[in-house]
Amino acid sequence: MTLQKKIIELLGVKPVIIPEIEIKNCVDFLKKYLVNHVHIKSLIVGVSGGQDSTLTAKLCQMTAETLRKEKNDITYQFIALRLPYGIQYDEKDCQDAIRFIQPDQIFNVNIKKAVLSSEKSLKKSGVIISDYVRGNEKARERMKVQYSIAAMKQGLVVGTGHAAENITGFFTKYGDSGTDINPIAKLNKRQIRLLLKNLNCPKHLYLKKPMADLEDEHPQQDDESVLGVTYDAIDSYLEQKKIDIRSQKIIEALYLNTLHKRNLPITQ
Repeated sequence: MTLQKKIIELLGVKPVIIPEIEIKNCVDFLKKYLVNHVHIKSLIVGVSGGQDSTLTAKLCQMTAETLRKEKNDITYQFIALRLPYGIQYDEKDCQDAIRFIQPDQIFNVNIKKAVLSSEKSLKKSGVIISDYVRGNEKARERMKVQYSIAAMKQGLVVGTGHAAENITGFFTKYGDSGTDINPIAKLNKRQIRLLLKNLNCPKHLYLKKPMADLEDEHPQQDDESVLGVTYDAIDSYLEQKKIDIRSQKIIEALYLNTLHKRNLPITQ
């Protein structure tokens, strides 16, 4: 088995999807978990204004609305969290995403003071962190806030990670990867856009250039510039298509170099 086939099998990516069926599968997946865990009443997503969180949040809102009707239980809720670091450059996109999602509840928590406080404490101990590490601090602080709110709201923290991020390791360990459940894990970027389009998401949101925007020194730097390969190539690779050898080598090197991010902690 080639490495490409092995990766595709592990990540479970389908070469072709039918948007309506995938949307239903994602909602049913979330519904089933909630029905089987009666103490959980809310779904929680940090909404950034990007494609991944917009799709995940919309699926969660649909799930909550469906359960309220089917179970005649108004306690099922979707909670959207806005977790900016200071002033977010693309705040308008975030607000457009919120209007598209129509969450039951919204909480706004600015993480900047918490991140800077942690950095200050480290500096006092003689550890000066880099801009890159500060970016990881932001991702972990956002996840910390999500779990605090989840604990108080009988909530489930829903992840926004997908196959194109997973294969490249383009996520923060114990940050955005540290969630309870992930309905879009088997989708690639192309498929995420397709689902958003099917759900009548505003065009400027589902066609938005993906960017993590974690580094202060490189604001609004797009993901593809960091990865050195396009999402189109990554998606084609995950759909078992033949791509140019340069892109294939980059993708496979990223996958192998970030195995530790996808593995459980090492034990004796």
